[in-house]
Amino acid sequence: MNRLDAVIFDVDGTLVDSERDGHRVAFNEAFEEAGLSDYWDVDTYGRLVKITGGARRLAHWFEERGRNPDEARELAGRLHTRKTQIMRRLIADGRVQPRPGARELIDELDAAGVQIHVATTGTRAWVGPLLDHAFGPDRFRTVITGTEVADLKPSPAAYLEVLRRTGCDRERTVAIEDSANGVHAAVAAGLRCLAARNPYTRDDDLSGAVLIADGLDDPPLLEWVRSRVPTRLV
Repeated sequence: MNRLDAVIFDVDGTLVDSERDGHRVAFNEAFEEAGLSDYWDVDTYGRLVKITGGARRLAHWFEERGRNPDEARELAGRLHTRKTQIMRRLIADGRVQPRPGARELIDELDAAGVQIHVATTGTRAWVGPLLDHAFGPDRFRTVITGTEVADLKPSPAAYLEVLRRTGCDRERTVAIEDSANGVHAAVAAGLRCLAARNPYTRDDDLSGAVLIADGLDDPPLLEWVRSRVPTRLV
């Protein structure tokens, strides 16, 4: 078994429970403020969340509803800017919380000297405040977001940028994801991937992962990580 020197985490749905009661709420508030009748219930958002990137998700939705592509993209861009502002407020209000076991796992990895990084398709404007609020400042050595890379998951661009900046050895690095898009991105970057699925991704094809778990506190995931760190975690 290879020693584990670094872990690269996804954010949405992996480190934090941000989709249903964070992003979805912010999108719906943005719709209402703009005087639109659009509304994403839990099931609708579960379908749309397969589309990475909030602006792309909005544009897809508006095109589905009959708007031409140019109009859909323009409206999506405006609404996404406001949605990000709302999301930052929800984060400051404590509405977006870490998934069970996330803080504990990060504390253990840090104590063992394992590098902790982030590769996400979310935008820097809300990812930074969220990570600081949920886990404390400077807990992650490198944070790559959709602001720094043009191609979103399932493209491996975010992971490749983390590897480029850090020089991490792929053989001693693992990604932790929650979705099919994320697993595909990590594997395409040449990384092993652990999948910590959530209710929105329970039916995703996660077969590319070396292990599929029900969360960051799931014993099989913890044992996989603990068996590979330089000093066994307790």
